[in-house]
Amino acid sequence: MTLSVHPYRVAAARDDERVAWPASFGTRFIVFVDVEEEFDWQRPRARENRATTAMAAFADAHLRFANEGVGLACMVDHPVATDPRSIDILRRVVEDDRSEIGAQLHAWVTPPFDEALSAVNSYPGNLPPVLEAAKIATLTAALTQAFERAPRAYRAGRYGIGPATLSLLAERGYLMDTSIRARYDYSADGGPDFRGVGNAPFRRDGMIELPLTTVYTGAMRRAGAGLYAAAGVVPHARGVLARSGLLSRVALTPEDMPITDAREAVTVAAGEGERLLVFSFHSPSLAPGHTPYVRDAADLAIFHNWWRAMFAHLRGLGITSVSLEEILAAAG
Repeated sequence: MTLSVHPYRVAAARDDERVAWPASFGTRFIVFVDVEEEFDWQRPRARENRATTAMAAFADAHLRFANEGVGLACMVDHPVATDPRSIDILRRVVEDDRSEIGAQLHAWVTPPFDEALSAVNSYPGNLPPVLEAAKIATLTAALTQAFERAPRAYRAGRYGIGPATLSLLAERGYLMDTSIRARYDYSADGGPDFRGVGNAPFRRDGMIELPLTTVYTGAMRRAGAGLYAAAGVVPHARGVLARSGLLSRVALTPEDMPITDAREAVTVAAGEGERLLVFSFHSPSLAPGHTPYVRDAADLAIFHNWWRAMFAHLRGLGITSVSLEEILAAAG
């Protein structure tokens, strides 16, 4: 089954949908990890790509975060959730009482396999709701069996949320979705369009939506979304804007995002009143050779140094770590 779909455009949050944080919440940050199998990012996705060898580096990486007082929100997909060695590693991770297991749906490696492999179908929200629900159920059951607790937070692989996703999750006991990458647009590949969505968490269809933080920086950042979109139709214009210090779009991740840019984005976000900053990375980046972001030992050293510098910057701004449990409690 190959679908022909119109890109799903997520509407901006209304004022009455936004989460109102209590004053005691302060300004906080959380780190999400897409805990997943390894595959060639330059090739089409394949069902047989289920290797999880990079998980051998996860325990050491978790210790680095734990030593900084930071828990990890581990968004685990089906190949990892059904691999005994990976399960053992993650069981020890959540013993820190700060980390938590969530669900991440990679549709192409999660049964049932009733759809054709295609770029459009790799976004789970593009699948018929019955099939999307069946895959969510398969993943949820695997995680519940592996960790003896049903996951409360969900992420669609490739940020592939669809019009039925939030309702399907709410019906199955989920409380939070983290599938939106604020201010990004994947519609050219058949994915969703998040250009209208900002960073602030909001409630919709029975769920708390927690977008991944994206910040416009530079002298023209107030023109943000409109200018960035307009520059996208002119070859190299976005690069010129970034190099000239006029406008950059910065996601809070060490993957292909220089630390100087990310620190500036954090400072801007905090100054503009963002109360919750959401960071993310992919677990295969913890071992060289599995992602375009960490190709060798030198890249891995840069990756770890990025986090050390970022945590020092956050401390300097008085921004502290928060767990999924604390977010849910503060959101009421």
